[in-house]
Amino acid sequence: MPEPRIADRLKELPPYPFEEIDRKKAAARERGVDLIDLGIGDPDRPTPAHIRQALSAALENPAHHRYPAYRGSAEFRQCVARYVQRRFEVAVDPDTQVLALIGSKEGIGHLALAVTNPGDVVLVPTPAYPVYASSAAFVGAEPVTMPLYRENGFLPKLGDIPADTAKRASVIWVNYPNNPLGAVAPRSFYEELAAFARDYDLIVASDAAYAEIYLDGEPPLSGLEIPALAERLIEFHSLSKTFNMTGWRVGFATGTPWIVQALGTVKTNVDSGVFGAVQQAAMAALDGPWEPVKELRDLYRTRRDQLVAGLQAAGFEAVQMPATFYVVVAAPQGHTAASYATLLLEQAGVVCTPCTAFGPGGEGYVRFSLTAPDERIALAAERLRELGGK
Repeated sequence: MPEPRIADRLKELPPYPFEEIDRKKAAARERGVDLIDLGIGDPDRPTPAHIRQALSAALENPAHHRYPAYRGSAEFRQCVARYVQRRFEVAVDPDTQVLALIGSKEGIGHLALAVTNPGDVVLVPTPAYPVYASSAAFVGAEPVTMPLYRENGFLPKLGDIPADTAKRASVIWVNYPNNPLGAVAPRSFYEELAAFARDYDLIVASDAAYAEIYLDGEPPLSGLEIPALAERLIEFHSLSKTFNMTGWRVGFATGTPWIVQALGTVKTNVDSGVFGAVQQAAMAALDGPWEPVKELRDLYRTRRDQLVAGLQAAGFEAVQMPATFYVVVAAPQGHTAASYATLLLEQAGVVCTPCTAFGPGGEGYVRFSLTAPDERIALAAERLRELGGK
């Protein structure tokens, strides 16, 4: 029987990294191990009540039972514009600069179809969300990685990018607050990025999914706040992490009108709009009250401090970063990220993610998620103390 005729582009893609992690977890559970899963970045608290209530009320409106508008309802886009003005003190036009998304992953994955040609270079950080690189590869572009070094604040060194590579590039990706590393970018970096993008005529794609999950210091900046950057920027926002809405699949893109509209053209051809009742719930989230978000930040800060203190007391090299709900630990000498994650799973029953799941720049680090009940994080810290940072 002949082999299935799948596209060559699928054969060239590496396996999605979390499949291997799931396989190891399943094998451990079959052996009866009580796993504490700190590998998945999926909030463990429910969506706030006022958002659930808004969805319930919207479900009773028959208008939401029909096809929604591709770009999002006018009311939703106006709500996003209010949020951007309130949070970043930037005015965006809801008609030309806002696009509703079925989760930000949809827009991130489709951007290359809108603005990248075969043979282009797409500059992607490493470690980073794998979709930046895979979406470029899908359209025949060449992903070129930019390492994020701890000594540089986990920021890419733009000056290290060869000029001939930058000249071939169409898009540069950034992600702050950063997943998996938890770093936040200062204004000076965004200003340097604006100059770099102008010099090489690049589109800047900014993944801001964790913009509201900051634990220390001032709220993180948006690229929209840098006028020179806003001229060539598309920024992706998600309600998933901010409001514990990962399963709801709603987010938005905003930025330079022609880039947002190009992504919208792709969406009208290959996708659909966000369910109208979910848009109503998202509006309730963005318009507030915001006390549940502040409480969530307090919760993650407490969990982070608890886990980091336990890890450091046991001799682990835990890196305490100011944002996201992750803690990164450096693997000890003699271990790779993957081998260390396997050791912690098999000897402590604690699941973490090797940062190589986010690209080669993650070698040497594993990531712990804070999205587990307090008592499970406390138990994980105790098990890891018993194991020690070997």
